[in-house]
Amino acid sequence: MKCRFPVVLSLMSALAALADGSADTLSQTRSTLEQWVQTRQLISKTRADWQTDKESLEQTIALYERELKSIDDQMMKVSTNNSQATKEMQEALALQKTSTEALDRTKQFATEFEGQVRVIAARLPAPLQDILKPQLAKLPADAANSKMLAAERVQILVGVLNELDKFNNAVNVFSEKRKNPKGEEAAVDAVYVGLGAAYFVNEAGDFAGSGTPGANGWEWTTRNEIASAVREVIKIYRNESTARFVKLPAAIR
Repeated sequence: MKCRFPVVLSLMSALAALADGSADTLSQTRSTLEQWVQTRQLISKTRADWQTDKESLEQTIALYERELKSIDDQMMKVSTNNSQATKEMQEALALQKTSTEALDRTKQFATEFEGQVRVIAARLPAPLQDILKPQLAKLPADAANSKMLAAERVQILVGVLNELDKFNNAVNVFSEKRKNPKGEEAAVDAVYVGLGAAYFVNEAGDFAGSGTPGANGWEWTTRNEIASAVREVIKIYRNESTARFVKLPAAIR
């Protein structure tokens, strides 16, 4: 009702002017009514256009808001992934550092132990040296500057230790050569009791002796009186005689 009140007043004014019979006034009134109608139409169209534009803007705003939220979510994920990646990188670097330090210690151990093995090898019984030759030949000539993998070097050293341990915990018999009192080389059977003592005797049983490890290799002493005892040990070793205790001289150092 409030919107129509000015319109009613305008119409009443127009009727009053018509009643006066003035042609100019009538023309003016008609022009005013036409302008008023055009104005109302323009307002109506503007309102309709605004409503359409408003809905379009609201849809666009909603779309942009969804896109922004999606971008925010992705940024959060990227941030989380970056944090996880940073953590994993730090862990990897720490592990790499630990591994490098362990590898350096292993190389140092291998270098030092290879030197000790070479010194010991020269003092081992000849048969054991022959057993170890293939493995010792694999060790690097220049241990300090070798490019051989540390794991491979340690594996060779472990193999050498295994052979040493096996020899040291067993009785072994080998055919060897020994110089008799006349300076002649005689064929003998040598019995090694681990790496602590050894005994030998020839086939005739008239040449025998014992051996012990020394600073420059094994040292042999002629002891013909033990020939029969050594021969008995060899027979027991070869299952040619019943096992029993056999007395042999031994030096405790």
